[in-house]
Amino acid sequence: MSPARGGSGAGARPKRPTMVDVAREAGVALRTVSRVVNDDPTVGPEYVVKVQAAIAALNFRPDERARQLRTGVTGTIGAAVRRIAEVNPELAAIERTARECGLTLLASSTDFDEARERDILISMCRQRLDGIILEPIGESHSYLEPELEAGMPMVSMDRPMSGISVDCVISDNASGIGMAFHHLHEHGHRRIAYIGDGERVFSGRERAAAFRAALRSHGQPVEDLVHPGELTTERVGAALERALHGAQPATALVTGNMDSTIAVLRLLGREAASRIAIVGFDEVPLADLLQPALTVVAQDTATIGRTAVELLRKRMAEPGRPVQNVVVPLELKVRGSGEVRA
Repeated sequence: MSPARGGSGAGARPKRPTMVDVAREAGVALRTVSRVVNDDPTVGPEYVVKVQAAIAALNFRPDERARQLRTGVTGTIGAAVRRIAEVNPELAAIERTARECGLTLLASSTDFDEARERDILISMCRQRLDGIILEPIGESHSYLEPELEAGMPMVSMDRPMSGISVDCVISDNASGIGMAFHHLHEHGHRRIAYIGDGERVFSGRERAAAFRAALRSHGQPVEDLVHPGELTTERVGAALERALHGAQPATALVTGNMDSTIAVLRLLGREAASRIAIVGFDEVPLADLLQPALTVVAQDTATIGRTAVELLRKRMAEPGRPVQNVVVPLELKVRGSGEVRA
């Protein structure tokens, strides 16, 4: 068999073998090579063997860019999430499901920066990916309307996009807060406080509203018991001071997400945290190693990530289908911290 044609001159970049080279090596027509490369089932098995042998001998790799131009399909989807550097189980589920479906995942972190989110999404659209999954943070995504109209499939995860209508998968935030509140109430707590994320974010807004509703339904006042806001040490510290050291101190806490849980635990310290009942919203790494172990309302991140990919694939296959919103149930994981009695 003949070697692949190389470049000429010292230091010249080797020329990649082409389908013309493969056809010459296999002794078949160029069209036959193209059909084998594209898995045409009508090609005779004897020709498939010849072409595959020539491909192996020349170390030929099909031009993926040419295939993408011809089919309009890249086999690549994008995911823009809040964080990549830290543990992100939803992103892990997306990557695992995409791989099972034969898709490559291109992921990028928005770092809670609205301008960065916009730049990432516009870049992904310009790269003509097959679809995009977004964990949105921006206040408006109406700038993506032209991309939707041009046929770019998108799915929102964890919270809806604002200003546009796309498929969405979220946790049952209100139900989760209700579970946490009811669990603490069953253990004798009548002054239960909430410390969570800012209400500018959809999930933060839903969880704070659900907590206020739970207080009212049990005839408890809202004042000094609901503390959403920016997750800074100063703000969370002030919220803890008001909740735990006021005229009528709270005897239990519900935290609105993983970041607020960690902030609260750090500020309380090991000894104080062990004396107050706490239920966190979101699983926290090593939560079972705390003393007492942390009771949480856990999101089903595997189902959320998998559903996001499934919704995206459905949208890719059927662009005109009705928009679908999927709400995923949560689970109360009882470990000890929520069982500290009043």
